[in-house]
Amino acid sequence: MKVTKVQGKLELKNSGGLSLFFIGAGSAFSKVNFQNNVIFIKGKEHILIDCGTLCPLAILQYGVKISEIKNFFLTHSHADHIGGMEEVAFTDYYSKKTPPVVVIDDKFKKILWNESLRGGLGYSKTFDGRTAGFDDFFTQQKPVKVKCGKHYYQQAFIGGKNGIDLKVFETSHSNARDSRGRVFHSSGVVVDNRILFTGDTKFNRKQLDGILGDFEIEWIFHDVCYYQNEVHASYKDLLTLPADIKKKIYLCHYDEPLLEKNPKKDGFAGFVKRGCYYNFDL
Repeated sequence: MKVTKVQGKLELKNSGGLSLFFIGAGSAFSKVNFQNNVIFIKGKEHILIDCGTLCPLAILQYGVKISEIKNFFLTHSHADHIGGMEEVAFTDYYSKKTPPVVVIDDKFKKILWNESLRGGLGYSKTFDGRTAGFDDFFTQQKPVKVKCGKHYYQQAFIGGKNGIDLKVFETSHSNARDSRGRVFHSSGVVVDNRILFTGDTKFNRKQLDGILGDFEIEWIFHDVCYYQNEVHASYKDLLTLPADIKKKIYLCHYDEPLLEKNPKKDGFAGFVKRGCYYNFDL
């Protein structure tokens, strides 16, 4: 893998190899490193994983308007991961007239619309007497259930089977449940069967071992937190991993105090850097 800093404008296509670009790398309230929103690029295809409140501003730093993004995948409904989607919807609806594609199953689609997006988007327009819905602003691409190794995932392709292959898995980010006992939705993704992006998750050694058993994972981009907490893997948690796993891990979604640590000295690949391409085929 080769890491290169963006020169001028972020390019949403490449020569055909798989690349990852961090628009931001910070935790939810970071103003220095923006939020942990990333773009995977392969040939003519791209997909933005998470679009937080600061994402439209952050991506503009690299010469790209949020309206240029065609495909989205959202790991969960916290604002640093979906807060920019209202702007995406309005911008595309009124300027492009072409709804962006969102890879999402029916269950999370209902939650995302009714509990996050409806308040701003649903009452902004009516169609023959009804208020707007998800499908008036976005094109849903439903993933399909597949078995890989010993576990099931939800799979979606961006740009056909030669494009970007996503394998989605559920994560445990929050213990919160609603009145019917439904747990908070959160997910991570394996890209092209080789790159693991955890999204937001508590430390889960059993799940990590399971994914590493199902796929030949080359690199892991794992969220991390400075302190012990109930929603993220802490630096201390991740230090307990064996050396052969740690050396594959780039740490992301970090808060600024964590930058006092030396992850390479501790056996990790390092902290990710926003504004850089991670080129997996170079």
